[in-house]
Amino acid sequence: MQKYYLCIDLKTFYASVECIERGLDPFNTNLVVADTSRGKGTICLAISPRMKMLGVKNRCRIYEIPPNIKFIAAMPRMKKYIEYSANIYAIYLKYFAKEDIHVYSIDEAFMDVTNYLKLYKLNPIELAKMIIKDIYKTYGITATSGIGTNMYLAKIALDITAKHSATNIGYLDEEKYKKELWHHKPLTDFWQIGKGIEKRLNRLRIFSMYDVAHADQRKLYKEFGVNAEYLIDHSWGKESCTIADIKAYKPKTNSISNSQVLFKDYSFEKARLVLKEMVELGSLRLIENNLVTDTVELYIGYSKDAIKATGGTKRINNCTNVYSELLKSFLEIYDKTTDRNVAVRRIGINFTNVIKTENVQLNLFINQEKIDKERKIELTMSNIKNRMGKNTIIRGMDLEEGATTILRNKLVGGHNAN
Repeated sequence: MQKYYLCIDLKTFYASVECIERGLDPFNTNLVVADTSRGKGTICLAISPRMKMLGVKNRCRIYEIPPNIKFIAAMPRMKKYIEYSANIYAIYLKYFAKEDIHVYSIDEAFMDVTNYLKLYKLNPIELAKMIIKDIYKTYGITATSGIGTNMYLAKIALDITAKHSATNIGYLDEEKYKKELWHHKPLTDFWQIGKGIEKRLNRLRIFSMYDVAHADQRKLYKEFGVNAEYLIDHSWGKESCTIADIKAYKPKTNSISNSQVLFKDYSFEKARLVLKEMVELGSLRLIENNLVTDTVELYIGYSKDAIKATGGTKRINNCTNVYSELLKSFLEIYDKTTDRNVAVRRIGINFTNVIKTENVQLNLFINQEKIDKERKIELTMSNIKNRMGKNTIIRGMDLEEGATTILRNKLVGGHNAN
């Protein structure tokens, strides 16, 4: 049976929501979603379709908008966008079972519609039109759709061909893909090919998907390793992964990570304070989920990439989720590897080899009573935060100059929540 997938995207989602909330038409309104209090260098999370028509690039910075263009600056409201996204997901559930839907991002989702065409007595394009119409009628959001005979082609149809369609719908099968997009440039228009990969392909004298398909595969595998297989398959419009495969996937190892870009340059000591706060939040997350880890990783990025990022990995003697033990390991990495003379701008932490607490063997060489006592205190703190709000109970360090926890507790996804 021929498979068919839809990939639906909510057009300029954040900006469209802000226009609709104001009773404005996104296609006739100049609006950007950005926290202008951060200065003119702040990135616009989204711009309205009208701004794009005027030549303004998406994800631009405020200062890059021509001064002659007057616009509304909307403070990001992540909770509102999540609410809209959830409501639109409910529309998808009117037509398809959740097993046939894969939510790719807050504004994009894949659907395996193969078994629904006969049910609705519609072809894939007619079905896509029906859903797009429902979304617009219910919430005023304009959606676009890619249709493909596999997930990759559905995504490419959305990203490349739907943009040039009067119906906001694009369709691709393998033959149509080769006929219309084999010689399409730039390569960065294709899913999972960023500027870095494009440069590496260009060095091999490869400038299009046609070139990838007809390149010496030995050179591709030498350059990209096992990832060359995906490049080669995609160059022919092939993709074996299905939504069912995604649903069934279970990673061999689990990890929990957290990162943040600091609002300004931080000194060695102030960045060390933020690291302490991040480790505490990570510890609480592990405890809440009844998880422990035996390996921690640290990433430190510097202002304007003045020097190469630093950090490292450390194995802990025992599996733990206790703040004091985790912090000790992170600070050892930080103090040993971080440049004290260059401002810090990015911090990332990762807990790897995460497992359930009940799977851990007791260690006779640690003070288990002390650890259990600390864990109970942290669990109590977590319960209070969950019931009364994240900032209901904080540590003294969260009140120090340069601390970020209180502010970040008010954010969703690093942006203003309300």
